[in-house]
Amino acid sequence: MTIEELYEQIGGDYEQAKRVLRMDKLIDKHIRKLATNGIIESLITAGVALDPTTMFESAHAVKGYCANLGLTRISDLASELSEEYRPGNPRKMSDEEVRAKVDEIKELYRKSVEGVEQYESSLN
Repeated sequence: MTIEELYEQIGGDYEQAKRVLRMDKLIDKHIRKLATNGIIESLITAGVALDPTTMFESAHAVKGYCANLGLTRISDLASELSEEYRPGNPRKMSDEEVRAKVDEIKELYRKSVEGVEQYESSLN
């Protein structure tokens, strides 16, 4: 499996990742860290308590991290949550809507991690 095939499988935007990271070697390096860096798990955990500060910080971090990796759907959802919890912004979503977005991120993340694992196996 190539890195481009991985991105196609997980619904990522390879061209976006290429624009930011510039080299397949860097894309490979960073996409392989997806399962172990803990950034998305922090947002998933924050989605349980819905603490405004933690939700904003976690969502904002996920938004940038995933945008750089070309994981645009996760980045877009995290951006919505980031704006929902941005200090000074009034809340517009119900807690159930927020949790539904966190659940969607969790599912996209799971599929992405599975894809990365398949990609890594194909290289061995």
